[in-house]
Parts: sequence; structure tokens; C-alpha cells
Amino acid sequence: MDDLRFKGKWNQLKGKAKQQWGNLTDDDLTYVEGKEDELYGRLQEKTGKSKDEIKSWFDKQMEDLD
Repeated sequence: MDDLRFKGKWNQLKGKAKQQWGNLTDDDLTYVEGKEDELYGRLQEKTGKSKDEIKSWFDKQMEDLD
């Protein structure tokens, strides 16, 4: 995932992630540059999905936003 594109679309992606996984909160989706692994770890705990599944989902959503 291209970090610059990711950052630019983050608010849209957060909304889509909340729709996909209804139990996510804004705190779960806090993006801090350089701490992507922590974000993925929180999402893994909340969703039960693997890091690769989560990354793939975000990549797909980025394609849809373009």
C-alpha cells in the first residue's frame, strides 16, 4: 500500500472499516505515522483477521476510492 495515498484517503478508509467491522472505534483506527504495525495489531485483535487479510482489504478499498 502506498503510504502517501493511504494517508490522503485515511478518513474515507476509516469509515469503510467501521462499516465492515462494526465493533471498531475511532481509537482502534488511530493512525500514527511509523506505527502501522500497532494499527494492524489492534485491527487483528478486534476482527480476528490476519495482518495480510487486513492489508488486502485496505488495498482493495484504496482501489475502489481511486
